Amino acid sequence: MKDINNNGTEVLSRNDIIIKTSIIGIAANILLSVFKVGVGVLSHSIAVVLDAVNNLSDAASSVITIVGTKLAQKKPDRNHPFGHGRLEYLSALTIAFIILYAGSMSLTESVKKIISPEKPDYSPVSLIIIAVAVAVKVVLGRYVKHMGIKANSDSLKNSGDDASLDALISFATLVAAGIYIFSGVSLEAWLAGLISLLIIKTGFDMIKETVSKILGERIDIELTKAIKDTVCSFPGVFGAYDLILHNYGPDSYMGSIHIEVQDTQTADELDELLRELSVEVHKKHNVILTAVGVYSINTKDKEVAEIREKVKEEALSVRFVKQIHGFFLNKEKKSIRFDAVIDFDAPDREEVQAEISKKISAMYPEYTLKITLDSDFSD
Repeated sequence: MKDINNNGTEVLSRNDIIIKTSIIGIAANILLSVFKVGVGVLSHSIAVVLDAVNNLSDAASSVITIVGTKLAQKKPDRNHPFGHGRLEYLSALTIAFIILYAGSMSLTESVKKIISPEKPDYSPVSLIIIAVAVAVKVVLGRYVKHMGIKANSDSLKNSGDDASLDALISFATLVAAGIYIFSGVSLEAWLAGLISLLIIKTGFDMIKETVSKILGERIDIELTKAIKDTVCSFPGVFGAYDLILHNYGPDSYMGSIHIEVQDTQTADELDELLRELSVEVHKKHNVILTAVGVYSINTKDKEVAEIREKVKEEALSVRFVKQIHGFFLNKEKKSIRFDAVIDFDAPDREEVQAEISKKISAMYPEYTLKITLDSDFSD
């Protein structure tokens, strides 16, 4: 499937980019694996043989990426009404475990060779092939990582990093060969062991990053700012707050937001505004707003506006208070209500809320306070 850009030119869709890049990765890794097995056996080099096995695991990773992308494309159904996009995170997690396993196996074999070393035999042909493999892996790693960033695919980015690590392993083999040829000292197993530790660390980092996304991360500040700017561009909207987005796969978001409008708006006017606003956000940012809450602003009393500014200034003087919004004062009921956004870094957020209440109550003792403790889910 292809998309059309603004110039009317056909461009590959995100899924096409992922699949095409993965197929290129599979072909390159299989060819390199065949070459390296032959070279490793002829030269009695454990590092080269391990590298060849690692190439096969890279090819398997690309297959997993393709399968994960295909499954993630499945349309929503009764049991999964939000789609299957999160399957891409599972494929990325699987690749991370493969990298971790490959690093562990490589470390095990390296330790065996350190304990029981074998005399390596580096021929000019083998060294040339290894050098070619380094070049291929560097190019492949950069290409796959670049396409992964372009398509926002964690699976591709992980595969690209893995290819770069493969290039490092092969380069270490060349370094070890050079040291052995000129000094007679074999450091190949030691170098392979050190790089194996690097691979293991990379695998753990990838797992940590992917699990963090599955748990639910803070949304990128550029996206949240862009959405709020779009919302506030509508006439009659005086502020956008409490943006909460739930991720259901790369570039797939659903969420809610609160807006401030004048207290003179009718239900009919609000209904039209909220519908147009939701359509525009989806059109511009591919984000589905499942709910838009409303805060009303006092516009009939100038004194209320002055009180609002005083309350805001006093509340923001309390440490860890990032923002207040949704302010409304009812003179008849003698009540003041607003939301206070309190930083997650606060040791006790309820204590901060109580401090705000104490300060505002001292300013306006005749009013009943209703302060809602809010969180800074997005910037």
